[in-house]
Amino acid sequence: MNTRLLLAPLLAVASLAGGCVALQRVPQVDVVPSPALPAAAVAAPAAQPPAPVPTGAIFQADRYRPLVEDHRARLVGDTIVVQITEKVSATQKATSSVDKSGETDFSITALPGVRAARLARMGAAGSNSNTFEGKGVTESSNDFSGTITATVVQVLPNGHMVIAGEKQIGVNANVDVLRFSGQVDPRSIAPGNSVLSTQIANVRVEQRGRGQAAEAQSMGWLSRFFLTLMPI
Repeated sequence: MNTRLLLAPLLAVASLAGGCVALQRVPQVDVVPSPALPAAAVAAPAAQPPAPVPTGAIFQADRYRPLVEDHRARLVGDTIVVQITEKVSATQKATSSVDKSGETDFSITALPGVRAARLARMGAAGSNSNTFEGKGVTESSNDFSGTITATVVQVLPNGHMVIAGEKQIGVNANVDVLRFSGQVDPRSIAPGNSVLSTQIANVRVEQRGRGQAAEAQSMGWLSRFFLTLMPI
């Protein structure tokens, strides 16, 4: 028996199995393994502050913390709790209306050499009308709430802090990713080392999903292709 005839079905089955495995992708959570615990997944380490310049003194300005102070973030590497309370709503309405009409009527009452009976049928009348009406309504609403702990990655010369944080949660074949960054005024930090996102400047919030749930809400590549080529 020809071995090629036996190998062909086996290769076809292997290709179908490989295709099924490719379609059954499981998104991974971007975690950094700890050297001390290679089998465990831990969060990414916080940004390390720059190495202090040795001055020969015990006091170091970049590491100084008073004995009596509340636990609020103020140095690179400190963490701060961000209460995300973003709510944006906008509505725009526009209405246009144009109406124009006209009418024309004329007749001939007398002409030399023409009888009045014929003149009664000589006349013309015309009218025109043009109407335009347009309406437009645009509404946008965005409501986002949540909590994330961010890390101070930079302290600006004016004392403001640039923070950034990321949270990834993987459940079965789905991964939810939440990223946040912004600029915080230390005076806006409330007791308990927390701050509202509405009091943070240059806020960047990103919430995306990876996996089966996210793919079910996106248009397929073939549909996007035909939608791009459609003239209307």
